[in-house]
Amino acid sequence: MGPYLERFEKAIAQQCGTRYAIAVSSGTAALHLVIRGLGLGAGDEVITTPFSFVASSNVLLYENVHVRFIDIDPSTYHLNPARAEQAITPATRALLGVDIFGLPADWPAFTQVANTHDLFLIDDACHALGAEIAGQPIGNWGDAAAFGFYPNKQMTLGEGGCITTNSKDLAMLARSLRNQGRTMDRRMEHTQLGYNYRLNELSAALGCAQIERLGTLLRQRRKVAACYNEALDDLREDILLPVSLSHATRSWFVYVIQLRDHYTLGARDLLMQRLRKQGIECAPYFPSIHLQPYYRQRFGFKPGDFPVCEAVSARTLAVPFYGTLPHEDVIHVAKTLKKELISLPKIDSTVSFNM
Repeated sequence: MGPYLERFEKAIAQQCGTRYAIAVSSGTAALHLVIRGLGLGAGDEVITTPFSFVASSNVLLYENVHVRFIDIDPSTYHLNPARAEQAITPATRALLGVDIFGLPADWPAFTQVANTHDLFLIDDACHALGAEIAGQPIGNWGDAAAFGFYPNKQMTLGEGGCITTNSKDLAMLARSLRNQGRTMDRRMEHTQLGYNYRLNELSAALGCAQIERLGTLLRQRRKVAACYNEALDDLREDILLPVSLSHATRSWFVYVIQLRDHYTLGARDLLMQRLRKQGIECAPYFPSIHLQPYYRQRFGFKPGDFPVCEAVSARTLAVPFYGTLPHEDVIHVAKTLKKELISLPKIDSTVSFNM
């Protein structure tokens, strides 16, 4: 809670073009304080995506908010604004979108929906520091955005997070809540139930250094992504590469490919096993949130509830990706993928299912 924290917050606010930034201990903490700060609670409903890291939904459960999942767009992996609007009920209080893998969601369209129906608009921007859409930085859309600085992010503090907002009231409340509900002018007076969500001064100092080189970090990641795009271009009949949007700038978080649907379900998992045996780390990005054991047990979700999300989840994987990944390693991954794709099980198109 010292001078480096204040300096870091000013730098984040400047990066996102917002009036306020409130640094906290993690991206999850940032998103939780947004939910709490907007007054969302029992009886409220928030429309969000089942294709994300589980924290984007867990924070709603922390405040007993009803999670309303809507299936995703098969090409961008985002919520579709029109489908989200159709799902609005009298209990809906907010839309929570995720800039999945660093690709901005359709915030101009979501803004129109939120304004039309008088809803809060929340951006889980933990994947997307440095991205923009329609000429406006991610972090400056809706009522608030949340960023995370976990080690796999574009910019890391070891751990940490930040809220960006143009709301003075939300900023003041978040600053109190992160510090056990203390008032700003009296050190030991606690006026509300708060949390130990403070960002330590050492991490804030690291953040000050990191954000000065954010442009370099983002350029390095763009270069590695471009190498992957070129190296995997001749595999497009077998895999889908990350999409781009003409009106948006992606901030590369991970590089995720998707097996096309002529491969059998389970082929992705077999591919990951083979890659790992050859020393190439990979991961399923992301498992469907509604099919996580806790969500199935508590809410009764089952396979088939959100078929697009489930199909994407079953066929996507993240390959090795970081800003200084050598070009020869990208080529090695591409060659290994090409070799392994040949022998992956495919659906027999000659089989007829007519009775």
